[in-house]
Amino acid sequence: MGRKNLIGVVTSLAIFACSFLLTGAAGAYFNLAAFLVVISGLCAAMLISYPVKHVKNAFKVARNVYGNGRTSAEEIVNTLLDLSVKSKVDGLLSLERNANRATSSFMKNGLCLLVDNYKEEEIRECLNAEMAFFNLRRQQSERFFQTLARTAPAFGVAGSVIGLIGLLMGINDTAVILKNIPVAFISTLYGLILSHLIFSPIAENINYSTREELLNQKLVLEGIVAISKEQNSYKLERKLASFLSPSEREGKTETLRKITRKYIQKKNQPVELADMDGGEELAKAHEAA
Repeated sequence: MGRKNLIGVVTSLAIFACSFLLTGAAGAYFNLAAFLVVISGLCAAMLISYPVKHVKNAFKVARNVYGNGRTSAEEIVNTLLDLSVKSKVDGLLSLERNANRATSSFMKNGLCLLVDNYKEEEIRECLNAEMAFFNLRRQQSERFFQTLARTAPAFGVAGSVIGLIGLLMGINDTAVILKNIPVAFISTLYGLILSHLIFSPIAENINYSTREELLNQKLVLEGIVAISKEQNSYKLERKLASFLSPSEREGKTETLRKITRKYIQKKNQPVELADMDGGEELAKAHEAA
């Protein structure tokens, strides 16, 4: 979760909590019996529906999508352009020594396939299979939280029914009525809050994170295939830039030139500049540097 998101969440939740205090009876919204009815029912339904291993994995996925910083598409493009130029200057086998520069395990696997001299069709087949199974695993975790979001209000209603039954059984006893009325109403409140403030947003965040990650993986796939075909680096730059928003595309050509000059200066010779569009311009820039 980004810093701005975190600030927004904390601020919104503070205002949400303060709205309960405006009633002048904040303590009335805390009822252990109502909370136990909703939580215990949810836990039972969860364990009946899914194995414990899947439950743990779903919460682990939720923690990762909120805790881990996501690699931007722009960073991936820069890395792929860097690797493309390096493969032209030092050869494909040099990428094996640079696998640690991969922005993700998916890119690292793609580089391994590239170094192992897999053909384009084989690279696409392997990486597309990895993308498909990644999507399926994420969908399972997303569905888990969707199920919790759908079930929580039902147990809130169940708590209300329990409270109303207790109220009716003590209809002639004011103390019993006052004891059961909070359970009848607050359990519904707990169910709604858990559903729409916790479980539904988590499921939606997993969905958003999955779509973003799949887009990045598709970007990596196209970059790896282009490198395997020894595609012109400038053509690769234009192809990968299509994955970026218009504002992110600015300066990509200049970035590629800087990367090329870096490797040319390391080799101290203008290797393969003639094979690149704009190679003469790069050579002049190198001489000027």
